[in-house]
Amino acid sequence: MKFQGLTLGVPTEIMPGERRVAAIPETVKKMVAEGAKVIVEKGAGDGSYFADADYQAAGAVLVDKAQAVYDQSDIILKVKEPLMNNNTGKHEIEMMKKGQVLVTFIHPASPVNHEMVKAMSAKGIVAFTLDGVPRISRAQNMDALTSMSTVAGYKAVLLAANRLSKFMPMVGTAVGMIKPANVLVIGTGVAGLQAVATAKRMGAVVTAADIRPAAREQAQSLGAKILDLGIPDELAVAEGGYANRLSDEWLVKEREALKAAVADSDILVLTALIPGKIAPILITEDMVKSMRPGSAIVDVSIDQGGNCEMTDPGKVFELGGINIDGTKNIPGMMPTSSTWMFSHNIYNYVANLCQDGKVNINLEDEILAQSLVCKDCKLVHAGTLEAMNM
Repeated sequence: MKFQGLTLGVPTEIMPGERRVAAIPETVKKMVAEGAKVIVEKGAGDGSYFADADYQAAGAVLVDKAQAVYDQSDIILKVKEPLMNNNTGKHEIEMMKKGQVLVTFIHPASPVNHEMVKAMSAKGIVAFTLDGVPRISRAQNMDALTSMSTVAGYKAVLLAANRLSKFMPMVGTAVGMIKPANVLVIGTGVAGLQAVATAKRMGAVVTAADIRPAAREQAQSLGAKILDLGIPDELAVAEGGYANRLSDEWLVKEREALKAAVADSDILVLTALIPGKIAPILITEDMVKSMRPGSAIVDVSIDQGGNCEMTDPGKVFELGGINIDGTKNIPGMMPTSSTWMFSHNIYNYVANLCQDGKVNINLEDEILAQSLVCKDCKLVHAGTLEAMNM
């Protein structure tokens, strides 16, 4: 059996506001059926409304403390990167042991995570990041980034609309017509397309910008106006249809092309990412200050550094009357739907990682090769090494 003799651990997530969990009773039952012992910290599923009793019924062993999960597990399943656990006074990396396998979202290329990644590598942890899963047919059921992007794009528009100082749709009143809000979505991958669709449903005038022609076509099919950024297609598209990292010269040209649209926007939804690498800075401080007071920015790309240079990771604040949202766990704000998708993604990933009761790090498998962060006390993730200039 696939997991025979392996112990999989599921601790409670500790990031403030994070309500997701890495496994639900349904996926625990699958792992147990394949021979795994599954240890779940009590209350781990409370935030997403999965009860301890249901985990027990599915075959999980419940423990009182996070340390017990880390002490007994061969593989740790998490949603977010290792953090300081204020309940124990220890960083989650300190709670782990050499050779232990971690599967989670790490976003290792993001500058705010560099020291954590170095510490994890030095400890000898074998870490896989789910944001490194390639978007290929075989990996679709493991693609947690796509699943969470679906949630993030939808929720980002709701967050912005809630903070906006005006209506989203056109509204007729006895004293005149109120114009609809202008929404600019930058980056129309999965999250961006969901943002376009949501903003359109709410009655906004939506403009979309993406350097990739296929992404622009998809946004246009949802009713968005398209902003031409002037980037040659041959420079814009990387292998697999992802956005390519542009040179500094072309990034300057892209920002210039965005300036007028940014100044005219009531809402910016920023989702532009380059897989496994730090997100490009597309919105400068001057561009933010050009927006009308009462406007809102939601930087969905913040887990990989953010598209706006003024975004403060994990914080929501105002700059000159412009609300800037750097929430790092937007999918965690819709915990039931996001947890259901994520738990199935991570189950499928681990099922691919394990064979006959062993962790099989087959680097001929592009899914594992592209998502491996560190192994044997060495940092190996290409995008992280590039971001660190190593």
